[in-house]
Amino acid sequence: MTQAELKEAMKAAMKAKEPVKLNVIRGLLSAMTNEAVTKGKGPDGVLTEDEVLSVIIRASKQRKDSIEQFEKGGRPELAVSEKEELAILETMLPAQMSQEEIIAAAKAKAAELGVTDKTGANKLMGMLMKDLKGKADGNAVKAVVDGMFA
Repeated sequence: MTQAELKEAMKAAMKAKEPVKLNVIRGLLSAMTNEAVTKGKGPDGVLTEDEVLSVIIRASKQRKDSIEQFEKGGRPELAVSEKEELAILETMLPAQMSQEEIIAAAKAKAAELGVTDKTGANKLMGMLMKDLKGKADGNAVKAVVDGMFA
């Protein structure tokens, strides 16, 4: 997804009177403007698709963390809106890999790098996360790598 596509989605959300979706998209566009400024592109700078994906992933992680904190704190009513926002963000992310696909990718990367024991697990984890960016949850990848050398 690109910034231009997000701006079009914002217009569509306005016309369809979808306040939650509109709020999420506005937040993403704001975060993208901040990211462009941080990267030295200025407030009107255009981000690459990878940079846009990073912003969406970050927003998704923030929602997941908030949901977890609200539920731990005994405030499930506050988690409801976060879950709605997370559902919208997940539609913007690429399809997530299954556990089997992560295992297959991890085994292939371990063979490619020659990692056979726990000492190379960090290197394997780093390379895997680079390859699977946006396609797999980091916790799921970590669990697979840890399970390979347990």
